[in-house]
Amino acid sequence: MKRYYSFILFAAFALLTVVSIAFTHKHPNETDIISYTVDPKIQDLRFYWKDDNGHILGSIQHLKNYLDNKQQKLVFATNGGMFKPDNSPVGLFIQQNVILNPLDTTTGNGNFYLKPNGVLYITDENKAVICQTSNFANNKHIKFATQSGPMLLIDGSIHPALKKGSANVNVRNGVGILADNKLVFAMSTRETNFYDFAEYFKSLGCVNALYLDGFVSRTYLPEKEWMQTDGSFGVIIGVTIPKKK
Repeated sequence: MKRYYSFILFAAFALLTVVSIAFTHKHPNETDIISYTVDPKIQDLRFYWKDDNGHILGSIQHLKNYLDNKQQKLVFATNGGMFKPDNSPVGLFIQQNVILNPLDTTTGNGNFYLKPNGVLYITDENKAVICQTSNFANNKHIKFATQSGPMLLIDGSIHPALKKGSANVNVRNGVGILADNKLVFAMSTRETNFYDFAEYFKSLGCVNALYLDGFVSRTYLPEKEWMQTDGSFGVIIGVTIPKKK
């Protein structure tokens, strides 16, 4: 009889474990999301693509090496949008007030073109903005910008094309903006669907949020002992501090 009850308890525990895992899989939280909050007003946030010789950086490790040579320590990095086979950005890319790739307002297939898509940009005053592509206007005072899609949150609401319970799951990374103008970069460490990923940003109080990319995504965040330095990207977003001498 004792063995029978032990078996029942074990089976119940196993079932609860499976249910717990399934719940976590569907609803990302801090246990399966790696996130980093940035205040662009006081932190050195930049968007990178090529080095000083015009060579594409490509990976977080190459960016780290590039910055080491400039006596800058990389404290956070993640891929910053979709890219073509030659590692050039898909859509708008502005670096140091120079448009290196134009805004893409065309239609097409794939996540990038799931309208509305959007733009993340940083002004000369270090103000962060996430807006729909249709609302973007370059006023010559934009220091950095990257375009991607789809928008995850639009004025606090989840993108209408994102379906709750969708079986389209993948590792995903994105960025959201809070009411105080801080940015939250997040990457799922497990496969999740668009709706639940968007819901994560909404739960943080983000007003707007933008999807950056899928299974290729990487995040470098040593303060949380998460250090992915591989990959092959176009734009990479990074935060640095001066190296101690």
